[in-house]
Amino acid sequence: MTYALLNLPFLVAALVVLLVARRRTGAPGWRGLGVAAVVLLAMTAVFDNVMIRIGLVAYDDVQRLGPQVGVAPIEDFAYTVLAVLLLPALWSLLGARRRAEVDA
Repeated sequence: MTYALLNLPFLVAALVVLLVARRRTGAPGWRGLGVAAVVLLAMTAVFDNVMIRIGLVAYDDVQRLGPQVGVAPIEDFAYTVLAVLLLPALWSLLGARRRAEVDA
């Protein structure tokens, strides 16, 4: 199994949760997600490259897609995308639920 296939179900689940949050609460906003994605992907590029270059993390070439940013495989950025999609969506959903409980 490749790293990309391992990431795929988690990314799909995060996208579903995001779409549910957008439908129910209208949040998180696309602009905020975009800004967070740019900042976190840039940080991921820097720190993943450092960790790989110093030997803290290694990847099996057979299980990689091939494209990379520096020495970081493109699949490694899926964790950042997952966090950008899932965490604000859960925050919106759980916050809306809590507000509904307080109002009741």
